[in-house]
Amino acid sequence: MSELSSEQKAEFKEFIAYLCDEAAKEILPHYGPQVEIERKSDATPVTLADRNAEKRIRAILAERYPEHGIIGEEYGRERDDAEFVWVLDPVDGTKSFISGVPLFATLIALLHKGRPVIGAINQPVLKQMVIGDCETTTLNGKPVNGRPACTLAEATLCTTDPIRESLWQNNAQWTDLPPKTALYRSWGDAGGYILLVSGFTDIMCDPLMEIWDCAAILPCLEGAGIKATGWKGGDAFDERCIIAAKASLHDEVMQVLYPKG
Repeated sequence: MSELSSEQKAEFKEFIAYLCDEAAKEILPHYGPQVEIERKSDATPVTLADRNAEKRIRAILAERYPEHGIIGEEYGRERDDAEFVWVLDPVDGTKSFISGVPLFATLIALLHKGRPVIGAINQPVLKQMVIGDCETTTLNGKPVNGRPACTLAEATLCTTDPIRESLWQNNAQWTDLPPKTALYRSWGDAGGYILLVSGFTDIMCDPLMEIWDCAAILPCLEGAGIKATGWKGGDAFDERCIIAAKASLHDEVMQVLYPKG
């Protein structure tokens, strides 16, 4: 349970929405077939959209909350031992972004004493902004709670990259899961979680994440009444990976991934 007061929650949720809007102004001019791509040291792509958006967010934070810490994908850490720390992924899903697929999003989280308490997932092309505070989640200001739990045979399963070897994390029997569902698609990246909380899909799985990939998503899932664990069944934030679904369906998923006996 968050230690934030209702006044703090309201203040930070209004502010996180503002950060998302300001980031979108830096991102959208670069969205299109002429996007310029650079490669990081690990060969993953990065664009001016990523870098300019994070610079803009950091500048706003320095002015509004100079005592707060920052952890950003592009420009590292500042005061990351502070009571309040902002975690930034300006363009989660850069591969989708450079391919013109609107599954990417800006992810912004607020940590309080090391735990995510507020998160925002903003898809600027489709104008979808999800904000969660671990108790409630909204999409464009309206409460969302996912869709009612279904059986695995009726479920839509999504992941970011269906051929990654990391899907076998913790020796999960991943190949057994998709055939047991009604539909399996790679509607992943942050966009998959927008689909999940807004009721268009049922299961979202990410086996390998960084802090900036998961911190914003988890308060949104919790606020929407969706169970999220790591692939070992424990705390998703600590494990840096997510298996998310309504509780009864989540149990079915785990039983397939890790059959007993």
